[in-house]
Amino acid sequence: MPAAVLAPLLRGSTYRRGVYLLLGGVVLLPYVLLGVTFARMLTAGEVPRAMVVLLLAVTVVIAVVPAFLRGTRALEIAAVRGLLDVDLPDPAAGEPAGLDRETRLRSALWFWLHLLTGGAVAFALLVALPAALLFIAQQFGIGEEALAGQRLGPLDERDTLWLSLLGWALLLVVVYAVAGLGALAALMAPALLGPSPSERIAALEAQAGQLAERNRLARELHDSVGHALAVTTLQAAAAQRLLDSDPGFVRGALAAIEEAGRGAAEELDHVIGLLREQDRGRPAPQPTLTDLDRLVADARAAGLALDVDVGGAVDQVPAAVSREGYRIVQEGLTNAVRHGGWALVSLRLAVSGRTLEIDLTNPLRPGVAGSGGGRGLDGMRERVALLGGRMTAGADGAVWRVAVRLPTGRRRP
Repeated sequence: MPAAVLAPLLRGSTYRRGVYLLLGGVVLLPYVLLGVTFARMLTAGEVPRAMVVLLLAVTVVIAVVPAFLRGTRALEIAAVRGLLDVDLPDPAAGEPAGLDRETRLRSALWFWLHLLTGGAVAFALLVALPAALLFIAQQFGIGEEALAGQRLGPLDERDTLWLSLLGWALLLVVVYAVAGLGALAALMAPALLGPSPSERIAALEAQAGQLAERNRLARELHDSVGHALAVTTLQAAAAQRLLDSDPGFVRGALAAIEEAGRGAAEELDHVIGLLREQDRGRPAPQPTLTDLDRLVADARAAGLALDVDVGGAVDQVPAAVSREGYRIVQEGLTNAVRHGGWALVSLRLAVSGRTLEIDLTNPLRPGVAGSGGGRGLDGMRERVALLGGRMTAGADGAVWRVAVRLPTGRRRP
């Protein structure tokens, strides 16, 4: 119990909060000086009263404006975070273009409460603190003459003791008052300086956007690395079977495995770079359908028999559709290799009207009925749904067919 009572005297937060309250007193000082000046002008009668009233009205307007400024709110939030130890969000992160009326009123109320409590604390420190120090000092004979002069007689031992106790009591009252006002300010700060509904919505939208972007990057990592792993697995299996009978094929398979591993490492580095660029708030380049030739060349170099038919102005497809289309083709080729082996894969890609058409077919190996429970088709469906397109995937006789239709939002020139 005694420790809890003495805790406000020993905590550093008490004195940091006292500094915050004193800042309000410092800002209040010009207002007090202006009030005293106008009071003297009104009572002295040297300046025409009408002119004084006009000047007073203009001064009041100028004095009130800072309480409603966005910059004042930002400064208050920074001070509250640093001195009151209150975790308030940075208004610069997701703040709307203009503050709504409720937020301005709450900010102005906090500003004036800060000034008033700061003025009270400053007055207590300027009046009660010197008096308390003087009462305590006379116990050691310092300032005793001044106090004795006020009483017109010397101070006896009982007077000295009572004055000393009064001084210590004043010191404790000042410290506890500062601690209480600081704790009250820390409690009220989130209510008056916290984010407005529009700021909360903006923060939630930004958070949702980041989450969606990270999910998209997770799909890209699955598609790119999964493709390389599928190629590597099949090449290694083929090389194992032909290790003794066809050394030339084995050397080619090992070269393809090396190339696939290098490509997977580059893709992994690329996705990690995207995550880092996202954290810095800067976009990073991503592969699109204009890079389709490189994807096809890599697949053929890995040993995949691939028949490609591209028609229409693929390079005119919007960037978002082009990026997702590239990943859909990449995942489709990965699935084709995984479930169709090295049989001929047919890829048709065309821009027709306002639609990007992607068709992938590959023969199914005996005993292979579908996707094998992987996440590839789910990722493709997520990409298609995100763009408002349509997708069908399934066995069609002896082949596996994937058909994707993505809206491009523009007609072919």
